[in-house]
Amino acid sequence: MGLFSFIKDAGAKIFGSSAAKAASADELQKELASHGLPADVKIDVVDGKVKVSGSAASTEEAEKIILALGNTAGVSEVESELKVANAATDAVFYTVQKGDTLWKIAEAHYGKGNGAKYTEIVKANTPPVKNPDLIQPGWVLRIPPQG
Repeated sequence: MGLFSFIKDAGAKIFGSSAAKAASADELQKELASHGLPADVKIDVVDGKVKVSGSAASTEEAEKIILALGNTAGVSEVESELKVANAATDAVFYTVQKGDTLWKIAEAHYGKGNGAKYTEIVKANTPPVKNPDLIQPGWVLRIPPQG
């Protein structure tokens, strides 16, 4: 699927990882499982760079795997070699900026007057977005194609 960049210090801290060091491959496997994502993919971590390979059932699942790995503290990029069984149009990845709201992001991507489509962004990013009012600058979100 390609190479995806993340802000190294913006992600969630998991299993005691610090902002300076990415979680181990085993910890990242557990993180995927905690989000209900398949943990049978192969993960390698070197100096904050994660390489993931294996298969995903859909493009959406592959993108969620990439985001779950990349939106953790200490990860600066994710290289994906995931094979997708049911390919679909790729979502746009957007890095949250200071002052952003999901409404504002929805209007920017779906057009003025479409802020209510923020619910689609929440669905596309669950997890990690559990509370739409608590998005953080630096998080990378999936913006699904308009259906």
